[in-house]
Amino acid sequence: MNHPRLLPAMVITLMLAGACTSRPEPFRTAAPTSTAPTPPTTPTTEATTTTTAAPRSFTLAFTGDVLLHHRVNATAQALAGGAADRTYDYRPLLAPIAPLIDEVDWAVCHMEINLSIDGTRLASYPRFRGPGQVAADLHDVGYDACSTASNHTMDNGADGVIETLEVLDAAGLRSTGSSRSPEEADDQIWFEIGGVTVAHRSYTYWFNGLALPADAPWMSAEIDEDRVLADAAAARAQGAEYVIVSLHWGDEYDHTPNAQQQDLGARLLASPDIDLIIGHHAHVVQPIEHLDGEWLVYGLGNLLANQTQLPRRDELLVRLTVNEAPDGFDTDLEVIPLHVDAETLVVHPSHPSRRPGDLDPTLAADLDASWERVSAVLQQGSGWGVYAVG
Repeated sequence: MNHPRLLPAMVITLMLAGACTSRPEPFRTAAPTSTAPTPPTTPTTEATTTTTAAPRSFTLAFTGDVLLHHRVNATAQALAGGAADRTYDYRPLLAPIAPLIDEVDWAVCHMEINLSIDGTRLASYPRFRGPGQVAADLHDVGYDACSTASNHTMDNGADGVIETLEVLDAAGLRSTGSSRSPEEADDQIWFEIGGVTVAHRSYTYWFNGLALPADAPWMSAEIDEDRVLADAAAARAQGAEYVIVSLHWGDEYDHTPNAQQQDLGARLLASPDIDLIIGHHAHVVQPIEHLDGEWLVYGLGNLLANQTQLPRRDELLVRLTVNEAPDGFDTDLEVIPLHVDAETLVVHPSHPSRRPGDLDPTLAADLDASWERVSAVLQQGSGWGVYAVG
């Protein structure tokens, strides 16, 4: 896994407060040259050459919801096999897709739930708290960060938000979408990949009727068009060259994007300050739109969950290659359909080009059927035929 250079939060905070006039490294200018006179030089006829810096480029990956139902945890506990150093092991559930995650520069999961720092007080639906071990295992698989704004962010109140972020920190995972302070809310997520400064923000449509603390409205972020646009503009003004927005939205179990997704998504992506939208929450695969050269991914489905109905076991992994262009950045998208084995909860690539040829025939047939279902959904979006599928 290639780890990009993380931009310290203090740098962005100081810039926002006007206490520092320096900009992130990609914008630093050369040191001033001396003003002392220099002796004249003798003209030469030797030819000179000019070198041009190669265009910058980086790769990203995004997957669906981490939703730790009791059966997922019980399966991971069995896979740990009584090891002395762990109670749960989620890595085998993701082993078939680990190479796809590990080879990109920056991989992002969607942590839909709260996590326990000590493996106690666990709960499933309707108010989740999962074992913190999953965060370390996601990092081991190759993930660098998680978006965290979801309808379950406030399941355990402010303490649940703080504890979850402590777990992610300890695992080495960056996060965006929930915060422990106003400064953290303003700063996340900034990182540098291939010399490009990137910002990532995460929002949710609501908190299942729970309220943000009255004295901490910054603890998470609800979807509001003006707010999303203002946050993106602020990120751009502070030096972000590429801005990603994650949105937890849509109607559960419905492949068709709802009116909010279609209308708001197009308006947000039309902003010059937003380069990519990644959606979660529906628990099923939704189409992908390609609008004026930019990507609107409505919904990736789940990643880890015990939703065994067939459409809910079909998932997406999207990988993006971002290349510097004369007028900004061009983004190429590759869709890698995934499927969860109902018996083992192991996540497999479903496209024939991405899976081993010696799979159990029953599993291979399930993957074939999953690929057919996913391709039918993807064909509903304008992106079909523009991105690579494999």
